[in-house]
Amino acid sequence: MIFQPKILPAGDQAILIELGKEIKPEINQQVHYLSQLLEKRAPMGIKEIIPSYSSLLIYYDPAQISFSAVSDLVQNFLHENSPRPNNPPVIKEIPVVYGGEYGPDLEFVAQFHGLTVAEVIKIHTSQTYLVYVVGFSPGFAAMGTVPEIIQTPRLPTPRTKVPAGSVGIGGKQTGIYAVESPGGWRLIGRTPLTLFDLNNEPPAFFKAGDYARFFSIPAEDFFLYQEQKRNFF
Repeated sequence: MIFQPKILPAGDQAILIELGKEIKPEINQQVHYLSQLLEKRAPMGIKEIIPSYSSLLIYYDPAQISFSAVSDLVQNFLHENSPRPNNPPVIKEIPVVYGGEYGPDLEFVAQFHGLTVAEVIKIHTSQTYLVYVVGFSPGFAAMGTVPEIIQTPRLPTPRTKVPAGSVGIGGKQTGIYAVESPGGWRLIGRTPLTLFDLNNEPPAFFKAGDYARFFSIPAEDFFLYQEQKRNFF
């Protein structure tokens, strides 16, 4: 069954556009294409556009533009046949120290799947991951899809404090905690890169639509990378 886009009110100052019900790259690409059109061509009154996995939330000022006007605008964009941008993907290389104090759940992930720690690392670093959404906490990048062989359920009780740079697995997704925050994903490693800095513009290292590729580094190189300030901003 083909999913028909839905346009729904979200309170009295926002509108939700649902483009699907699943986490799929092709749906996410439609979300970001629509977001780009709105960013470039939206009229006065559109305050904020927030893309997610398969939907888009638009905040608007009802004193400047009505719900029906925003809805009509979105409908026009959805039916527009203008050529889509064919930009090459942005792939960002992420060094990670796996296991030990940097990845306290790595051994659990290995045991859960009957793998060795080395096999989990090899599988996790074997592909690129699409950044579906940046949010939850500042700069947090949720990516997918993790190879099925290492997909692991989240912690039954979230940690109250996850160090900045922690790389985790949560079900079918992997991601990086850009700042220290609570979190329930299984932590398998940590990157020394700075992924959120209010002194930079934009402050977040990742944006939705980027791709990430992880590579393993030894623990003794963690602080070397920090000293080199390899944050790619």
